[in-house]
Amino acid sequence: MRVSQKGLYALQAMTMLARRYQEGAIRIRDIAYDQNLPEKFLELILLELKNARVLESVRGAKGGYRLRRAPAEIRLSEIIRLIDGPLAPFGDAEQLRSLIDRNDDHRALYKVFLDVRDAAAKILEGTSLADLMPSGSPAAAKVRSAKKRRPQATVLPMAALAGGQQGHD
Repeated sequence: MRVSQKGLYALQAMTMLARRYQEGAIRIRDIAYDQNLPEKFLELILLELKNARVLESVRGAKGGYRLRRAPAEIRLSEIIRLIDGPLAPFGDAEQLRSLIDRNDDHRALYKVFLDVRDAAAKILEGTSLADLMPSGSPAAAKVRSAKKRRPQATVLPMAALAGGQQGHD
């Protein structure tokens, strides 16, 4: 796995948006200034994350970008995969498994790479943006309390679903 400069910028911007999650939309200029990132490059990264439905944009005087989901619901693995592709050093995990199955001479080597991929994936999939916030910070406390207050999902009977009711975003 290799995290590119673009991936690092995406992680930095997303971490900043997580810290300021309760403030609403943040302007690109403010994100770039706060994180010391090139504004034009950041604009392309944020657009890519918006198109992947991780961020949403808000127009107008109070416009900018904000997270579409709570920081606790966005995993680092998701961001890295969106920006830099698979977590495996060679393609993806399936490609590595295929190499292990068909290449006797290098099976042990490919197995090591798969183990590295699996360990990295476990860490990145187990780490959310909320986990990166200092535990004593006001933003982290607000994110945790909002997570606790979130109502449980309602389960609709199958008849209601068949009747044409649709969920909302």
